Amino acid sequence: MILTLTANPSMDRTIELSAPLAHGAVQRAAAAVQDPGGKGVNISRALHAASVPTEAIVPGDAHDPVLTVLTEQHVAYSNLPTGEPIRSNITVVDPDGTTTKLNAPGTRFDQPLREALDALVIERALATNAHWVILAGSLPAGLPSSYYAELIAALRAAGFEGKIALDTSEQTLIDSLAQEAKPSLIKPNSEELAQLTGASSWEELESSAELTARTAASLLGGGIEYVLATLGGGGAVLVTESGAWHAIHEPIKVRSTVGAGDSSLAGFVIASEAGASPEDALLSAVAYGSAAASLPGTRMPVPAEISIDKVTRRELAL
Repeated sequence: MILTLTANPSMDRTIELSAPLAHGAVQRAAAAVQDPGGKGVNISRALHAASVPTEAIVPGDAHDPVLTVLTEQHVAYSNLPTGEPIRSNITVVDPDGTTTKLNAPGTRFDQPLREALDALVIERALATNAHWVILAGSLPAGLPSSYYAELIAALRAAGFEGKIALDTSEQTLIDSLAQEAKPSLIKPNSEELAQLTGASSWEELESSAELTARTAASLLGGGIEYVLATLGGGGAVLVTESGAWHAIHEPIKVRSTVGAGDSSLAGFVIASEAGASPEDALLSAVAYGSAAASLPGTRMPVPAEISIDKVTRRELAL
């Protein structure tokens, strides 16, 4: 069982344009789709499509449209009633795949709501005997930027012995890793890796898998066993105490990069659950991320759309 937490879920509405976005102009969409979203939700959708047991924890009322769609898609979830509608996010995609995102604020958390969320995550992690708990996405107002680290500490104190993955960004990522309680895996992109380490610009990281590996290796330890660094069209780098590898997919036509990183993490976990080595799980991560980028909106790929044979891998020296 893979448990995911999306503290700040959304209904993701994606609009595809036939011409580049023109500020201040009226444009007609070539296509429009909407999917239940937020990083953890996306990961659970991908896992479910691969027939991997998963449960998404989502703050939101039972009849919210996001949860209604998850029910229709047969994605298992536990919801925390908030009394407020789940936010909507809008993504505009240019013909060349460039994306512009407009993210609305989510539900503000007070102390009782936070305590209820903590209790729900811990209860479901223990009750389902989860192999992984994946903490993913931004945090809503009212939760401190160190919230994920505090939740990790609470999970460990409650006796949870499985692996914990963290996929977030900006100050939340920095403050989460500054605490004593660390996740088992982190999945930064190039910008996030640069923010975490201060070692290089994200452009330099994306241009050099070797530099990315050396930079990511500095984050290992203290509980962090895996750093899975995604590099957009440059593939991904995985660093562990046992080694480092770079994998890249053959060129694809990008339709939307929203959710591609979520799909990459799902691909890594799917392969890990099947018994793959970390370096083989990297192949799955890149295949899943590339498949997601070739799909419209935030639709998660199904196994038939995954092409691991189009991914190449090489070992990197640290």
